[in-house]
Amino acid sequence: MLEDLRECGFNLAGFGHVEDLDAVSKAGLQCLVYSNVGDAELKLDQAEIDRRVEALVKRVGNHKAVFGYSLRDEPAGDIFPGLAKWVSAFRKAAPDALAYINLLPNYAPLEWLGAPTYDDHIESFVKTVRPQFLCYDFYALMDDGTIRDGYYRNLESIRKASLKHNLPFWNTVLSCAHFHYAEPTPAGFRFQAYTTLAYGGRGLSYFTYFGRTRGNYRMSPIDPFGHKTPTWDMLREVNLQVQRLGPVYVTLKSINVFHHPEVPAECSGISTSKLLKSVTGNNLLVGEFEGPRGQPYVMVVNKDLHKSTTFQVTFKDEGRVQKVNAYTGRISDFAGEDWLAPGQGALLCLKKSTN
Repeated sequence: MLEDLRECGFNLAGFGHVEDLDAVSKAGLQCLVYSNVGDAELKLDQAEIDRRVEALVKRVGNHKAVFGYSLRDEPAGDIFPGLAKWVSAFRKAAPDALAYINLLPNYAPLEWLGAPTYDDHIESFVKTVRPQFLCYDFYALMDDGTIRDGYYRNLESIRKASLKHNLPFWNTVLSCAHFHYAEPTPAGFRFQAYTTLAYGGRGLSYFTYFGRTRGNYRMSPIDPFGHKTPTWDMLREVNLQVQRLGPVYVTLKSINVFHHPEVPAECSGISTSKLLKSVTGNNLLVGEFEGPRGQPYVMVVNKDLHKSTTFQVTFKDEGRVQKVNAYTGRISDFAGEDWLAPGQGALLCLKKSTN
């Protein structure tokens, strides 16, 4: 089963218990080890937390399957001080491992956030907990075919904090239907992945890979009987695209994001563009990046979940426009006009002219 996870394009097997580590390693994966930080554990003093963390790290810290340790999912703002003690302990005992905490989305009730605004909630988390990275979830694809309001605002907030504090961010998105969330589609997976990349995200995780046996949970990549569903192939397709783009993408620095021609609330339009003179196409999102030697890159995303669009871009500087192929990873000259399927993105760069 874990081998199927790797074949689906994952490099992390999500969360695992200590007894799972050998199987995770055998599949060529790593995971985040459950650390059991419940409400009672948050009240412990620092010395006891240090003792428990040191014991866990001594037991499994050298195992090659360990990528980090999972502390808490969607914490309310009032428990940040308790989490800070655990993060501090892991920073001392396992400085090279990730202490994972997944934040609430911006549609969480204010009383959970414990702050006047969502941006204040994130700022409080960073200053109090001192994390190594930011991670949050936002389930945006609804069963009436719409995108949940606030999706782009959440990306704006996380990106702003990420750049301000020099912390990479991950986005946790949907891979199954439940409640009023939509059943998975190829367009939905493309949309969630490419909008995250356009905003500069460094990680993608999905809820949830294995099917649940309660409520109206359905169409997870692996169903409750342990069989692959059509969702598995959809998810593999987009994960492999991200893998092919990865060697180039991870070298880039996010410098701007804008929407064109429609601009969602609290987002920016093309007038803020640092790299492009013009863009044509319908319902686009454009992330702008700088390469290691100052080379301009843009990620152009079709935000429409139902319709394809053509697009063209004109850079402000002179040079040859090139495209990073999402299937081969190779960079080649861009013809100047192309199609984007619903939710699809394209990573372009400018090879500047030289005298």
